[in-house]
Amino acid sequence: MARYTGPVCRLCRREKIQLFLKGSKCDSIKCPVTRRPYPPGDHGRDRTRQGSEYMTQLREKQKARRIYGVLESQFSRYYEQANSSEGITGETLLLSLETRLDNVVFRAGWGASRSQARQFVRHGLIQVNGKRVTIPSYRIKKNDEITLIERARTFLVVEHNLSVLQRSVPAWLERSDDTFSVKVNSLPLRAHIDIPVREQLIVELYSK
Repeated sequence: MARYTGPVCRLCRREKIQLFLKGSKCDSIKCPVTRRPYPPGDHGRDRTRQGSEYMTQLREKQKARRIYGVLESQFSRYYEQANSSEGITGETLLLSLETRLDNVVFRAGWGASRSQARQFVRHGLIQVNGKRVTIPSYRIKKNDEITLIERARTFLVVEHNLSVLQRSVPAWLERSDDTFSVKVNSLPLRAHIDIPVREQLIVELYSK
């Protein structure tokens, strides 16, 4: 399966904002966005000026796509599904991305980044309602219970993420540290999704 394998810090610098793609490094003084707050490349400093309306919309789309770690074709399908559904298209789009299984594993605090959470899913470390699921894009539903398998609970990386990162769990999830599980109490609302994206600009981009 195709995926981005380049340096993820360049993606953050291109968007000129922390996308938290590198786990704990994003909160340290080593974060490249803090040290070099301009786009990468020989002409990165020249790109700091305000771009066109299209460029602003494109950057919002790229920002959302990179935060959730999906490819262009995947993101387009998410938009088409959101556009054909009832409700506000932009919010429905973010809801679809937020309810991906790899994102829920990240929100639970087991993975330091969505990329690491995606790896946990692909390696068969995650169960949904007692059944192993290895598809990162699997859509979770209300009342689903996501569990870390028993042998993974003692992994040093999981213990480190839970004890050091201490990421707060969003209100729509309920985590149990005793059973290493999270329950989906409700589907997230826009107010629960804390990513720095203006979804209306994405809708405007695809509406052209």
